[in-house]
Amino acid sequence: MSSLLLLTNALQPSTEVLPALGLLLHNVRVAPAEGPALVDTPGADVVLIDGRRDLPQVRSLCQLLRSTGPGCPLILVVTEGGLAAVTAEWGVDDVLLDTAGPAEVEARLRLATGRRQIAGDDGPAEIRTGDLSVDEATYSAKLKGRVLDLTFKEFELLKYLAQHPGRVFTRAQLLQEVWGYDYFGGTRTVDVHVRRLRAKLGPEHESLIGTVRNVGYRFVLPEKKEPTAEERKARKDAKATVDAAERMAQDAANGVAGDGRKTAARRGGN
Repeated sequence: MSSLLLLTNALQPSTEVLPALGLLLHNVRVAPAEGPALVDTPGADVVLIDGRRDLPQVRSLCQLLRSTGPGCPLILVVTEGGLAAVTAEWGVDDVLLDTAGPAEVEARLRLATGRRQIAGDDGPAEIRTGDLSVDEATYSAKLKGRVLDLTFKEFELLKYLAQHPGRVFTRAQLLQEVWGYDYFGGTRTVDVHVRRLRAKLGPEHESLIGTVRNVGYRFVLPEKKEPTAEERKARKDAKATVDAAERMAQDAANGVAGDGRKTAARRGGN
């Protein structure tokens, strides 16, 4: 039995949004389809999003969930007419018709959670993002190859945030996940460790740990830098060198082949 979270603004029970849920043995919780409501919502195995109406707003919600959301599969529930509007840009893992039967719903839920588990099992022990690498096996973090001098909790906090890039965590959530249930300190501890982490990351990389005002913190993926004029010129020169070498090799091959044909012709004439 899975824990499902249904996000909907319709004043209806879950079985009205997706009737097949009434025939399945899953724990379904309903919450408003709003960003702030997601932060304090307990974890779910799968998030279902009611997309039967107001598709532009639903699309924005799906994209918000993908960038800052719960880190679990997202399944969009739509009408048959809404299928044509859904693209990869929405950021959902799967789409369900609101008329889908219980067997199909159960299969899609099972596949969605299974894919996520397999991806998690096959994931590398080392997390790499931009200039930062976090190695769980050696409990070390490096920035541009330089080892960061982190305490155990600083490393755990950095690792946890880096494992969920873009997802927003409240201070209470971080306190629970990193420090554990038996920690009796206040959420101020999180702020102190974030400040220390940023100081050790340095001015160039402190923005990796972003603050979401009135909510908490998240790991911000570094933007891809455009190559400088020097880098573009170096790439162009390197490509020209490779192309010239290939032409010379081809010309040499053609010359050898031509000489061979001439030799054969002379022998034939004799």
